[in-house]
Amino acid sequence: MNLKETEDKENRLTVIERREIEFYGDRVLAVRVEEGEVYVPIRPICDLIGVSWPAQFRRINRDAVLSRRKSTVAVTATDGKERELLCLPLDYLNGWLFGLNASRVDESVRDQLVRYQDECYRVLADAFMRDRVTARPDDELMESNAPSAIAYRNAMAVANLARQQYYIEQRLDATEERISAIEARLSDPKRILTTDQARRIADGVQTVAHELGKRSGRNEYAGVYNELYRRFEVPDYRSLPSAKFDECMDWLRQWYQSLTGIDVPF
Repeated sequence: MNLKETEDKENRLTVIERREIEFYGDRVLAVRVEEGEVYVPIRPICDLIGVSWPAQFRRINRDAVLSRRKSTVAVTATDGKERELLCLPLDYLNGWLFGLNASRVDESVRDQLVRYQDECYRVLADAFMRDRVTARPDDELMESNAPSAIAYRNAMAVANLARQQYYIEQRLDATEERISAIEARLSDPKRILTTDQARRIADGVQTVAHELGKRSGRNEYAGVYNELYRRFEVPDYRSLPSAKFDECMDWLRQWYQSLTGIDVPF
């Protein structure tokens, strides 16, 4: 399938800095453009983590947010040839990555995808903002048992979780916009969740994900949402039929109680 990545000339960006950042043995390409923003070509990452580029190309173009933020840049490849590549701003990389369901990719690349979701944004941001170029730049700091080093690692873990949650919420906001448009076309409003029901499900997911995150040290929001989508066979939580609301809340409560053994707070 021959996909056209190039955009109109006015949407193309001029690269002033090109870097290949080492990430667990991969070489991830990122560029800085004239306006100062950092962009990441998406097709090379698809190749590295083993997902279909044509499918991701279509997904980006369908997404209400990513389709507006995408651009193309002319990048000189290792063979010396210049190619136009579809890119996303670095700040939107996790928005795209968290749209990939790790449970649906080949098992041989699943751990690699999760690693990209968990750390790739931070490594690229560090490389451009702090002139770091490896995934493990501070081995001594990361391995030290000194109280200050432990405090640093804890603070970085919390900051990383907050950053990832921010991008998940941005994607959810975009999804809610699309669902609102669907609601307007439905003749029977009872077919989908009310605003209050959707909020209660989101609160339940957040509570369960927080408990999971305390145990795993990772951002678990995407995992809980993906399990909800898989279990109830919906593309997003707001498209859950209202008739399934009580069942969904019971499922979230049982999950929370299995983790904590205490009364459900939602």
